[in-house]
Amino acid sequence: MNTLLRTLGYCLSASVIFSIMLVLFAIGDTPETEPGWSLTHDDVVRAKQILHEGAKTRPDEINTIVLTEADLNLAGNYLLNRYSKSAVKIELKQNKVRFNVTMTLPHNSLGKYLNVSFRLGHEDNNALPGITKFKAGKLLLPAKLAAFVIDMVIQHSSLNEYFILATRPIRAVQIEGKKLTITYNSDAETLRQAKNFLTQGHSSDTQAQNIYEQKLAEIIAHHDPAWRLSLAELLKPLFELAYQRSTLENAIEENRIVIFTVNDYVNKWETQKLLPAAEAKPAAQQHYSAFLYKRVDLAKHFIGSAALTASANGQVAKMIGEEKELSDAQGGSGFSFIDLAADKAGTRFGEIATSSPENARKIQQAMSKIKDYSDFMPDPRDLPENMDEAEFKRRFESINSPAYLEVVRQIDSRIAAASIYNDI
Repeated sequence: MNTLLRTLGYCLSASVIFSIMLVLFAIGDTPETEPGWSLTHDDVVRAKQILHEGAKTRPDEINTIVLTEADLNLAGNYLLNRYSKSAVKIELKQNKVRFNVTMTLPHNSLGKYLNVSFRLGHEDNNALPGITKFKAGKLLLPAKLAAFVIDMVIQHSSLNEYFILATRPIRAVQIEGKKLTITYNSDAETLRQAKNFLTQGHSSDTQAQNIYEQKLAEIIAHHDPAWRLSLAELLKPLFELAYQRSTLENAIEENRIVIFTVNDYVNKWETQKLLPAAEAKPAAQQHYSAFLYKRVDLAKHFIGSAALTASANGQVAKMIGEEKELSDAQGGSGFSFIDLAADKAGTRFGEIATSSPENARKIQQAMSKIKDYSDFMPDPRDLPENMDEAEFKRRFESINSPAYLEVVRQIDSRIAAASIYNDI
């Protein structure tokens, strides 16, 4: 018993020392890897291939995926930026994977960034690599201590479920030269859980969500069917309610729930396509399409991008919106700067609503006083749309051309001038 207590004491002491060192040396105001990244069209295509690779595998079937340095950096930055503005630089050297990670922290008195670097490599002929080197800022820490503490943190936090889903299918990892080969297989339950996790964005606060859903149901019940349902008619009263319910401590989460609730209604059919049939919500007795500038598609784009930003990251939302329009140009409804403007305005809305407690409260108050949807969505109807791939290339060449960037600049300028964003 004494030996066990001493062991537990050593482990606790090591964890405390590790945490103190992490705070003292890893947190600061200077990023070692500069946050902020952008994706080209080809990057998006490759990202989709990487992230959907596992979906091609049948349950209990063994498969492999080979990733290059570029693939790892693309996937790593995509996943890191799902929840916060961060950056990772990944290198394959000497049969090891080297990570340099910078994460942007919430406002605090210690510093803006968390900087850590570590290496993964094989030891003792293990099929899976482990931590062989770990640095907090410039301070080198024992690799085994770092691995132990990180494992303990994951096991006793909400990260554990996600970590299990990510690592459970992996059977072996081979690092050779500039390639990393992962051998994996998944059972049916793991694939189902992973799909649900990747498509979810909802709060675990069921009670609060029910309150907002009830409020939305009241709005729909009292709507005059002779008139179009404006997206502002949904957002304004729900943000009024959020302002009444919120403090600085919970304002961001309340805003997320409002945005998710409205998105579930406006993009109802799209949402149900992502969810398993057993988990799809039953249809309401009455459903009206929501409009912006007499267009249903604009309301869907705006609130969909706001929801994606609130649950993920603004950069991801911008990338998906642009990629959607490029795909439409290749065979859908055609590239539309009008839809892109709604995507960008929704992304901006979601960013402000969840960027800080202060901004969350400000946008609640501002949305409670809006006159109509022009306060948060500038009129985009004079912008080019319905361009097939040939027409888009003739007029704009690519998304990096001066002509294209000029239209984007005009869109951004209009959004910045809208009262809801201009006052915050």
